[in-house]
Parts: sequence; structure tokens; C-alpha cells
Amino acid sequence: MIKRSSIIFVCGLFLAGSLTAQPVPPAVANSVVYNVREFGAVGDGKTLDSPAINKAIEVCAQTGGGTVYLPPGTYLSGSIHLKSNIHLYLDAGATILGAPQELNAYDPPEPFEGIAYQDGGHTYFHNSLIWGEDLVDVSITGRGMINGGGLTRQDKPVGGGSIGLGDKAIALKRCRSVLIRDITIFHGGHFAIIATGCHNMNIDNVTIDTNRDGINLDACTNVTVANSRINAPFDDALCPKSSFALGKSVITENITIVNCQVSGFEEGTLLDGTMKPSRVKNGRIKFGTESNGGFRNIVISNVTFRECRGLALEMVDGGIMENISISNITMMEVDDYPIYITLGRRNRGPDSLTIGTVRNIFISNVIATGIDTMSGVHITGLPGFPVENVRLQNIWLSYKGGGTKEHAERVPPELDKGYPEPRRIGFTPAYGVFARHVKGLELSDIRLDFVNEDLRPPLVCIDVEGLEIDNFKARVAKGVKPARFDDVKGLVIRNSPVLGK
Repeated sequence: MIKRSSIIFVCGLFLAGSLTAQPVPPAVANSVVYNVREFGAVGDGKTLDSPAINKAIEVCAQTGGGTVYLPPGTYLSGSIHLKSNIHLYLDAGATILGAPQELNAYDPPEPFEGIAYQDGGHTYFHNSLIWGEDLVDVSITGRGMINGGGLTRQDKPVGGGSIGLGDKAIALKRCRSVLIRDITIFHGGHFAIIATGCHNMNIDNVTIDTNRDGINLDACTNVTVANSRINAPFDDALCPKSSFALGKSVITENITIVNCQVSGFEEGTLLDGTMKPSRVKNGRIKFGTESNGGFRNIVISNVTFRECRGLALEMVDGGIMENISISNITMMEVDDYPIYITLGRRNRGPDSLTIGTVRNIFISNVIATGIDTMSGVHITGLPGFPVENVRLQNIWLSYKGGGTKEHAERVPPELDKGYPEPRRIGFTPAYGVFARHVKGLELSDIRLDFVNEDLRPPLVCIDVEGLEIDNFKARVAKGVKPARFDDVKGLVIRNSPVLGK
């Protein structure tokens, strides 16, 4: 008796024709298979193959779905249109190569109703190498590569705003049940992967070495990013966001990021293994800046940072950030800061008055070395709007040092309405931990050190209500006070001889 899977496989061969010289990969052996070569794709890197790929996708979708198979070869492509129930499979040796801009092979940006409070990269999706909108059950897998090629990394100014022209490798909007696995993305343009309003999404074992953002999860729910490597020297590597791109505030929640690596090496050197330090060194995990809806119920664990900025949690557009758990983080050669938690009032959206909320943040088991001189851990709210309930536990940080007496005497400006980056604030008066406008701060098992003498105290707290310190250890330069407490209420210190208790 013939198994149903065999019938499906034979039907796939009948519909798609023979699979040339390549055997069917085991991952698609039980699926209806549509080989793009049978629809006219050449795979020579010179012929524009996106029309053939789109034809294969269209026929596959019309018959109920299945696998669109790209055998080894280089497929020069403009916009590829994903559809529901499609598994786009890139075999080992297969490369989708983004066409140069002069071929005009990318779809034009779609209309956007209302005011675009977000930048062009977050506003338009059709102007991408691979895009899908309002889809269900979509997969992009395989050991092949997506090479952005001619994708741009910046928006083109148009009128008062900006608009991208072929500037994203993979763009998904309002899609459900999405799987992206095993692929490599090189030179991904403005975004290697941008998902907006997506639900039930899994990104697994993906390698990204790109010239701007790696992965952006905007207004998404129920997403897992696992076992992936993201190198993004010029922008953020992995970035939960919550913009106004859907015409309303939508919270990003139920997100798990586990067993990943982020870095800011020179582009291409993650892939070739040389891992050369870059001039810019971004490549971090960052929440925001777009944060109209906010972030809730997010777990990050087992992540390495290398040659990049540290962990940033930025709430500046009126949303809510709560119930964030981050653990088991290691960092080397950290630019600017290791941990940055901030509340601002940029309010880039229709609500120009509401101040956001940041509360219930737990960060534990962090080791970082080679931290930049400018600043250490930032935990900063606004006057009258404190960051609430933050616990840092088992944190070991080693700084380059070199801070001066002038740095120690600085009163950093409030973040207020500006773009929320520590470089706007400048050198902090503490080399280790700087907390201002915080309610409910716990520092447990903290160890701070520096390589070169630093004339700033390791700890400065200003306008903090409810400060509990347990087992705090820090190197202190001769003649420098170990801590400064200004307008601190409810201070409890235990097991911390360096602080006198």
C-alpha cells in the first residue's frame, strides 16, 4: 500500500518536473515540491530570476501550498512575493542575490494611510527583496544564503519624510505562524529581517552579517529567536520595537531570545572568521527606540556580546515596559556602556503627553570586560517619573578606567525629549553604576573593577527611593569616595565593607 506522503511527493515531481541533477533534500522530501528551475530560473547570477521564483510561488500557492525549492546557484532577484502556506527552501549552495538598484527590480513602496511617525524603513514593506503581508504558515529555511547585493541601507528623503527603495532583505507584516531557520543573510540593507505585527514566529539557527540592523521585532507577539549569530556594526543586532507602523500602539510581548551571539565586527568578518574590530561597534540588543506600545513579558538568556555596545532598554514614546528578565550574559570590548535602562519623553507618536512606564526589570549573571571609559551601568528615569523595581544580581564588570575628577563632578543632563543614547548624556560621575530617578533598586552581588586608575566613585545614586545593596565590591582609587548618595531614601547596605557596612 503506497503511503500518502509518497503520493504527495510523486505529485510534486509531476507538477514541478524533474529536479534537474539535484536530489530532493530530506527536509522537503514529503512535501509538494516546485523547483524554480522548472519555471525559468537560471541561477547564473546574471539573469533576473525573481519573475521565475514568483511564478513558482504563485503556482504552489494556487494548488494549496508546498515547497518552492532553490537548488544550488546564484539567483539574481528583485522583489520576491511570499504567500500563505509556502516553504521557501534554499539548498546549500543556493544564493538569492539582491539586484542592483538600476535594474528597478524592487516593488515600489505601498501607500501608507495617516501620519508616518516612524521612519521609512518601518513604514514600507513591499520595497524589499523578500516580503509578505497578511500571510499564514510561511517558512524560509535551508543552508543557502540571502545576499542583499544592491539593497540600500538608508532611506531616501521624500518631501518631509523618508522612503526606502529596495532596502530590506526579509520584510513581514501581520503574518502568523512564521519559521525562519538555518539561512545566512549577508549585507541585508536597512533591515536583514523586519517583522511587524507578526504572531507565533520562530527564528532559529540563523546567521546574519549585515550593514545595518539585523533583526527587528516590531509590535510582535509570541516570538522566539534562538541559536543565532548577528553581526551588525553600523546599527542594532537584535531589536524589539513597538512603533506606530500599524496605525496604533501595539505592545511587543511574549518574546524569548536565547542562545544567541551579537557583535559589531567589520561587516563580512563574522562570516569569514577573521572578526575584525570595526570603527562604529554597534551590534547590541536594544529595546526601542520606537516604543509607542511598549514591551512586556520578555526573556533574554545565554547571549554573548562582542566588540559592540551593551544591553539597552529604552522607553521613550509613552508605552509600558514591564516584566523583563535577562540572565547569563557575557560581554567583551564593550563600547559606551554595559547596561542602559532609561525612561524618556521623546513621544514620537500621536500621544505627545503620556510619559511611559518602566518597571519590574531583573538582570542577573552578567560578566563584561573591556568596558568603555565614558559610562557604566545607567538606570535613569525622569523627575517625577522614576524607573521602578529594578534588581541587578551577580554582576561582574571590568572597565578600562581613565575617568577624571572633572568627570566625577559632572551633573549629566536629563534625557528628557532627546534621542535616548548615553552619548548625549556624556561621561557619568560614576565609573560603575549611575542611578537617577529610581524607585525600588536592588544591587546584589556586584563586583566592579578597572584596569587604569579611575578618579570617579564606583557608585552614584541620585533621587532614589528604596535602595538595597548587598555584597557590593568595587575597586576605588586613592582619595576617592566609594559612593555618592544624593536624595536617597530607604537606604539599606549589607555585607559591603567598601561602602563602610
